[in-house]
Amino acid sequence: MALRCVLAAFYAVAGVIHLAAPEPFLEIMPNWVWQPEAVVVWTGVAELLGAGALVQPWSGKLRQAGAIGLALYAAMVFPANINHFALDMARGDGGLGLWYHIPRMFAQPLLVWLALWTGGVLDWPFRRR
Repeated sequence: MALRCVLAAFYAVAGVIHLAAPEPFLEIMPNWVWQPEAVVVWTGVAELLGAGALVQPWSGKLRQAGAIGLALYAAMVFPANINHFALDMARGDGGLGLWYHIPRMFAQPLLVWLALWTGGVLDWPFRRR
C-alpha cells in the first residue's frame, strides 16, 4: 500500500507539472507528434486520473484500470525520453549527461512493472499476502 501511494504521488505531482508548466515537456517532444500541446495536457490528465485510481480504496477493478493506464502511459512516453536523450547528447555540453539518461532508460520499464504490481494487476515476482 505504501509503495502504491508513493507511485501515485509521483504521478500526481508529474500530472500537475505537465498542466502547470508544459514547456519542458514540449521541448523533448518528438517532431512527429501531432498537436504536442494537447498531448502534454492529456498526459497530465492521464497521470492525475491514474494516480487517483491507484489510491482509491473502493474498487479493485478501478485500481487495476488505473494501473494499466499508468503502465500504458509509461510505455507511450518512452519515445519522448529517447528523444530527450538524443537532444541532450547532441548538445555541446552534453545536457544532463549519461548519469541522468541511462538510469532513466532503465527506470521506464520499471515504472511499467511497478504500476501493474502495485495496482494488483500482476504479482510477479513478488506475491502479495
